[in-house]
Amino acid sequence: MDRQSTQSKQEILADIYLRNLDTVYRVCWLYMKNRSDTEDAVSDTFVRLMRSDMKFESREHEKAWLIAAARNICKDVLKSPKYRNEPLDENMLTGEILTDETLIAVKELPEKYRTAVYLHYYEGYSCGEIAEMIGSLKSTVISRLARGRKILKKIMEGDPDEAERRVVTNQTHRGAERKDIRRYSE
Repeated sequence: MDRQSTQSKQEILADIYLRNLDTVYRVCWLYMKNRSDTEDAVSDTFVRLMRSDMKFESREHEKAWLIAAARNICKDVLKSPKYRNEPLDENMLTGEILTDETLIAVKELPEKYRTAVYLHYYEGYSCGEIAEMIGSLKSTVISRLARGRKILKKIMEGDPDEAERRVVTNQTHRGAERKDIRRYSE
């Protein structure tokens, strides 16, 4: 590869980075919930992009690829034994990236609802596009959006019992989270 084509690839990557940094950061923050891990996941996402030979058909394709990559990286980190055994340090949590009250509440949703709600309402993807990105059926995404809105409404209404359930959901593993989802849905 000669110097000119290297420079061209670097410029292209820099443009992609500048265009998508905020979106990738928000997606990672919704999963990781702390600044340090979010920044690591964002870096890993763009490193994955640099190492790939991906040619994007459009800016939407580029954005969808980065969102899917960020989501997969975050899920891998969350599955790792190191992350599961680390206690949550409340001092690491920051709300500086999320100034919208609703978006702050969205991060409290269980992961499968959070992803669908965020991609639909904040990134503007259709149910079909979200289904393709996360590898599920369109009807599943529609159901997750409906349930996510219902849970989000309860969170936003500030029911005192809901606050306690959110804490339990955030501090437990997926099995306990499923029980809490049923409580929210009732």
